[in-house]
Amino acid sequence: MHDVAETSHHLYPLISDLGLILMTAGVAVLIFKKIKQPLVLGYLIAGFLAGPHFPLFPTVQEMGNVEVWAEIGVIFLLFSLGLEFSFKKLVKVGGSASITAAVQIALMIIAGFTTGKLLGWNFIDSIFLGAILSMSSTTIILRAFDELGVKTQKFAGVVFGALIVEDIVAILLMVLLSTIAVSQQFSGVELMESIFKLAFFLILWFLAGIFFIPTLLKKTKGLLTEETTLIVSLALCLMMVILATAAGFSPALGAFIMGSIIAETTKAEQIEHLIKPVKDLFGAVFFVSVGMLINLETLQEYAFPVVIITIVTIFGKTIATMLGAVISGQPLKQSVQAGMSLAQIGEFSFIIATLGMTLGVTSGFLYPIVVAVSAITTFTTPFFIKNSLKAYNRLKIILPKKWEDKLDNYSVATQTIHKTNHWKKYISGVVSHIIIHSVIIAGIVFVSLSYLIRLANGPFTYYTYIFLTVLALLPFLYALALQRVAITSLNKLKSDNKNITPLILIALFRILLSFVIVFIMINELINPLTGIIVLLVLIAFGILFPKKIQGWYGKIQQQFIENFNDRERSEAIRNKSDLTPWDGHMTTFEIPQESLIAGKTLNELKVREELGVNIAIIKRGDLIINIPDKDEKVFPKDIVYVIGTDEQVKDFELFVDKSLVSSVDYNTEIVLKGFELTNEALNGISIRESKIREKSNSIIAGIERNGERILNPQPTFTLQKGDILWLVGDKKKITAFFTK
Repeated sequence: MHDVAETSHHLYPLISDLGLILMTAGVAVLIFKKIKQPLVLGYLIAGFLAGPHFPLFPTVQEMGNVEVWAEIGVIFLLFSLGLEFSFKKLVKVGGSASITAAVQIALMIIAGFTTGKLLGWNFIDSIFLGAILSMSSTTIILRAFDELGVKTQKFAGVVFGALIVEDIVAILLMVLLSTIAVSQQFSGVELMESIFKLAFFLILWFLAGIFFIPTLLKKTKGLLTEETTLIVSLALCLMMVILATAAGFSPALGAFIMGSIIAETTKAEQIEHLIKPVKDLFGAVFFVSVGMLINLETLQEYAFPVVIITIVTIFGKTIATMLGAVISGQPLKQSVQAGMSLAQIGEFSFIIATLGMTLGVTSGFLYPIVVAVSAITTFTTPFFIKNSLKAYNRLKIILPKKWEDKLDNYSVATQTIHKTNHWKKYISGVVSHIIIHSVIIAGIVFVSLSYLIRLANGPFTYYTYIFLTVLALLPFLYALALQRVAITSLNKLKSDNKNITPLILIALFRILLSFVIVFIMINELINPLTGIIVLLVLIAFGILFPKKIQGWYGKIQQQFIENFNDRERSEAIRNKSDLTPWDGHMTTFEIPQESLIAGKTLNELKVREELGVNIAIIKRGDLIINIPDKDEKVFPKDIVYVIGTDEQVKDFELFVDKSLVSSVDYNTEIVLKGFELTNEALNGISIRESKIREKSNSIIAGIERNGERILNPQPTFTLQKGDILWLVGDKKKITAFFTK
């Protein structure tokens, strides 16, 4: 009985503290839900009430217990963010969103650091402030977009793309800040080492994860109930947390990486649904723990820095994002709207601030200041988004017409696809091929030396492990040295005799690099005698079994590609619409059961003539109808892909009885891209006579001619050389038609 009482007494603070946190959070979120405010603010206020700085309310007894819960909360929060992220999304956000995010992040790090130094803060506090201000809040933006009904407008695509880039940059910043914090100085060598180390492990974990995890989930498909799926996904998350910690990174990084790997599988949506209650529970504890650090006396003392940093956040992020969007080729209107949407800080800002506090390198005042700035910018975000169009109209009046025309022409030029540069594509393919396979080879050697060979308890087992390592290396050494890359561009380059010499030199470089890697492995990692044996085995295998090795690599490559594209194939199609330089863009609608347009042909609906929009795709269950003809009917539950301006899209939304699917995120090769008309044969003939629709399986959504823009031109419109044609359809077929 005494032992039971001891155990009960020991557990009491933990249970009572958790109960107090959840009860306070529960009341706060109900109130904030009622008044339609972000739940994060409710959690922060709940934390303040339950924290040590508010004596009129019961206070937690053991802050150490809360910190443990909060660390678990960060892990599951990052795992959930990873499930929504995926590296494939990062690759597909396009240059526009990537440039926008990169410029915004760089400028805000500089602005934050400068602000901190002007306020008299030390180096570490200032650099952490810069990183904190560079991150925006996905949660707040999504809520504001939903409430204001702007998720389908053109600028929203840039905002969502920028948020995806910010996620991965936040992970990089966490690693770099940890390095700076430990060394207490800005060492270029140490930072470069951290970047290379992070890049190495990111590539290795991602490649290994995509190869093994989807295969595991497919093989155990019949055993995965909701319960077992939840347990397996959490186990995978914590396994990667352990690996990341062992490699010297934060647990949060491991959780994020595993989430992004699972995001590429067909189980991603189910796991995201199952993990949500766990994430919500521990995420609530994390944000409540943040609120516990709010000290009104500290905020009163640092009221001036709070005001200054809030102003820097709002106006700095607006200007930085707008500048980045303009540089990336976005029109001024969408640039202003995107800038005013990202003017806040959020989840990753808290996590970065927590990192500084956990490492014990940032001052105590930084955390409550960050919370205060986040709370203020949360309330200002909807106002800024709502008034972004008014701000653009005022800016347009102020801006000289000459500047406006230059920006407009720059936007058109950056988004128009010109002739393919085959050298650029080939070199890019070779470089990425070398990096990926070098990382794989280094990873195999690292695993072998760290785990397998250490287990050897005699010569026989030692040489057995060496032999297995060599077998594992063979297909990747073959691929590094001899596998053809960017075949289409390579064949184009081979057709010109001037390119033969540089192509031979590149091929020789790849072969030489393979020998260098083998030499380093022998010289640095294995004793000379073993090295000679390894080299002889590699040469013998290469001579005796070249096709066998090639076959091994082919199977590995095929398995990886199959796993990588599993989710994409299962969803059939995703909408990836690169935006035009005017208001026209592509969005999706679902035709409701009771809609009056159901059962009618496109010819009968006359949406192009009456509303000015084009229907580019119809998705009917598993059936995808690209570029439907005029006799194609629209049925209930069809998802239609529509091209038009923001106003035209809104008119179409009313036309189909407000059935917009605002969250569809399909991913396919259907694109909306601009091409310059250089073909003399198409000069002076109509769109119908040009047969562009039939030959490229696309439709012309818009034409740019001498500064004049025609959205959804009629089939009788006459083409001229130099026109910029904006087409929607299959990317490969359109590109092949216009670059041949």
